[in-house]
Amino acid sequence: GRLVDLDELVDAMEIAHRTGVARPQVVHDWRRRHQAFPKPIARIGNVHIWLWPEVEQWARSTGSLVRAETAN
Repeated sequence: GRLVDLDELVDAMEIAHRTGVARPQVVHDWRRRHQAFPKPIARIGNVHIWLWPEVEQWARSTGSLVRAETAN
């Protein structure tokens, strides 16, 4: 396994919030439409979990980051 900062773990709702999109469903649309969208690192029940730095990098590189805000 690898060690990660818990603050870097995000679900679709948090990704939507951090990127400034209105609905978490947009995140799932990105997953289906963009092959380069980061793969989830875990799934708990029906909830996918990603590493925020990977998603943020993808969002910045594709112009999908509506709001340039990162959580500390």
